[in-house]
Amino acid sequence: MTSPIVRTLAFQPNERNIFFHILTACNLSCRHCYINPAQHGNNTLTKEIIADWLTIFADQDKDSNVIFLGGEPTLHPDLPFAVKKARQLGYRTVTIDTNGYLHHDLLNKIGPEEAVLSFSLDGPEAAVNDPLRGNGVFEVCTANIRRAVALGFETSLIYTVSSLNIAALRRMPALVKALGIRNFFIQIIGLRGNSAGDDSSGLQLSPEEWLAQVPPVAAEAAALGLHVIYPKVFLDESEPFVCAGEAAENFFIFPNGRVYRCPLCEDFPVHSFEITADRYLRPNPGLREEQFFSLHIPEGCVMNKMLQPSNLSYNSDGRPRYRISCCLLKQEIMSSMV
Repeated sequence: MTSPIVRTLAFQPNERNIFFHILTACNLSCRHCYINPAQHGNNTLTKEIIADWLTIFADQDKDSNVIFLGGEPTLHPDLPFAVKKARQLGYRTVTIDTNGYLHHDLLNKIGPEEAVLSFSLDGPEAAVNDPLRGNGVFEVCTANIRRAVALGFETSLIYTVSSLNIAALRRMPALVKALGIRNFFIQIIGLRGNSAGDDSSGLQLSPEEWLAQVPPVAAEAAALGLHVIYPKVFLDESEPFVCAGEAAENFFIFPNGRVYRCPLCEDFPVHSFEITADRYLRPNPGLREEQFFSLHIPEGCVMNKMLQPSNLSYNSDGRPRYRISCCLLKQEIMSSMV
C-alpha cells in the first residue's frame, strides 16, 4: 500500500480569494452558523451592487477566485447572474457554498462549466446531521448532491467538526465516496455567530481530540481516492507562524459593505475596509484588524489569543503547549495514486 501525499498549502502571493456574502438570510437555523446580522447586515444585495462589488475586487493580474455565500446564497434570485458576471470579469474559479436546497431551480440556470457546488453536511445520516442543521436537511441535501453530480457539476462536501458530531466523522468518507463527490473539506468550528452564544461551551474539540481523530480520518478518506483538505490548526515545532493577512489576499465581504481579512474578526467592527454607498472601497476609519496581524507571540495566531483564549493551554513553565496556526492555513492529503 502506498502512503498518501500530505502537504501544507502555503499561501500564494499571486492568488486572490473573494468570499462574497450576497445576503445573510437563510432557510435553515444551523446551531453553529457564523452569520451575525448585527455585524454583517440583513440586507440582500441587488444585482447592480453585486456586479459593482465583483468588479472592485477583480484583478486580471492575479489568480482570482470567488466563493458565493450567505446565509444561503441560492435564496438570491440573481445568483445565476452573479456567477455569469464573475466569469465575464475573469475570475478563475467560481464556487457556491450551499446548504443543499438549491433554490430557484439553480441547476437549470447555470452550467457545470460555470461553478463548483460545495455542499454543507454535518453527519453521515439524518440522526447526526439534522439536529445540527434542521429536520429533513440530510434527505434534501443528499438528493440534490446526486442531482448535481449526475448533471456533471464539480462538487465538494464541507463537514464542520464539533463535539456534537466528531464521533460520526469516521463514517463520512464512505458517504462522500458513495455520493460521487471528489473533494472532502473538514472544517473546524469557530466561536463566531451562533457558536459564540452562551450555550456553545464545549463545542470545540481539544487539541488531543482533533489530532487523534481528524488527520487519521483524512488519511482514510484519501485512501478511498478523495481529495481532502482540513485546517492545519496546530503548528509543528519547526514550522514558522505565517498570517494570511500579511501573506495572502483574502477578502470576506458582507452585505452591509464591511470587508474583513480575518474570519476570526467578523463578530467585531474591526474590518479592514468598507464599501461606501457610492461603491468606493475605503479603509475602515476606526480600529482595524490588520493593526494586529504583525504582532508575533509564542502562541502563534494573535487573533486567536485575543478572541478565543479558552482554546489555549500552557506548560508549567508558562510556554504554550501548542502553537495555533493561521485559521486559513490548510493541510491537503490525497492518494499517491491520483
